[in-house]
Amino acid sequence: MNESDKKTRALSAKALLAAFDLKPKKSKGQNFLADPATALACVNRADLSPDDVVLEIGPGLGALTIPMSDVVKQVIAVEWDSNLVRVLTHQVESMDIKNVEILNQDILKTDIREIAVRAGSNLVVMANLPYNISSQVLIRLIQSRELFKKAALMFQTELAQRIMAEPGNKDYGRITVLAQYTSQIRVLYSLGPAHFHPKPKVDSQVLEFRFKKPDPAVDEDILFAVVKAAFSKRRKTLKNALSNGELPLTGELAQTALGQAGIDPMRRAETLSVDEFVVLSQAVASVMP
Repeated sequence: MNESDKKTRALSAKALLAAFDLKPKKSKGQNFLADPATALACVNRADLSPDDVVLEIGPGLGALTIPMSDVVKQVIAVEWDSNLVRVLTHQVESMDIKNVEILNQDILKTDIREIAVRAGSNLVVMANLPYNISSQVLIRLIQSRELFKKAALMFQTELAQRIMAEPGNKDYGRITVLAQYTSQIRVLYSLGPAHFHPKPKVDSQVLEFRFKKPDPAVDEDILFAVVKAAFSKRRKTLKNALSNGELPLTGELAQTALGQAGIDPMRRAETLSVDEFVVLSQAVASVMP
């Protein structure tokens, strides 16, 4: 790499946006990692290997894409914003990086399975997720988790706390149960507003998800439906929430299922542990018409 390329690689987010006459889209939650040193530290903590293929969601200006390309077999970067694709393409081509593929697509409409087939068994997800689609993307990854080795996802701290919450906490909800049932989760690192351009008003955290294999004894469609029903009316008792939602349960059937699971029908969703939701889903499956 020549000196010009090194300088390009070292450009800050602010300088890179200025060079291409672009402004972050606030409505889309665009906050970019501000400097290359932070991005490199993030990549190092992700514990990537030379055999990994990374599906990067929302690569933006390439802050993570470029240092990851030095470490892994391939980066498949999915970015919906065509202006950012232009910048990222320039970055990759100017540095003669051969192992980065850029897809100008919406990740919620992207065929992840097709990417996984090409990537093989070492597919890792890395993402700096905009707040407005964070939960949707996480649920989609959970539903196809057999395709991935692991994921490292950046969230606003508020959502990260919801994902890591304990039963009885006000942050404990549907996304908590789904994430904790399907994954081993740990905090990789935290970042304050100063690490981003423009500076957001909140802190961010990166969580690592090590996905668990599905349990053949659990019907996950029913489990996820029970969790959704329970939290869709979280102020109601479990009996009322389960019998007034999308599940084909009468109040009597809900009462029977709760009794079989050994759960007080007067409890509310946020008081149940993940294991209790699993037991409840199995009881619901046994009484459903």
